[in-house]
Amino acid sequence: MPISAAGSNPRERGFTLIELMVVVTIIGLASAIAVWALPDPRGRVIDEAAKFALRVKGAHDTAIVEARPVSLWVTSGGYGFDRRISGRWTPIADKPLRVTRWTEGTSAAIEGGGARARVTFDETGLADQPATISLRRSGARTDVAIDADGSVRVVG
Repeated sequence: MPISAAGSNPRERGFTLIELMVVVTIIGLASAIAVWALPDPRGRVIDEAAKFALRVKGAHDTAIVEARPVSLWVTSGGYGFDRRISGRWTPIADKPLRVTRWTEGTSAAIEGGGARARVTFDETGLADQPATISLRRSGARTDVAIDADGSVRVVG
């Protein structure tokens, strides 16, 4: 029996249609699993609340270190910080405390239903009023509570 060259037999020339369909199906299933496993690129609402709470705590600490009032303002679209200089509120332009918009899909509700809230930290770090800001996205809700003593905590 003569030895034939590799691939000369018609059954050895390539993949069958069934084999190709199985491979495509496996790739499709693996891709679907990978997409479902990927986190939301916007992050979780609790992560955004934690970042917001850290910035509020930074404003609290800034008021103490600079020995001047610092205020936080919050709207449904974002938040920012101001410092009191020469009797006027001046926006803080430093990166951690500059004006920030909520991540896409996130909305903020202010306790009491107002459109805008302002909390001012005095030179000792005390807040002029307690406040609770509720962040919501895709059915998830997390609250950030600012207490009168200047403490800030994420609830929920």
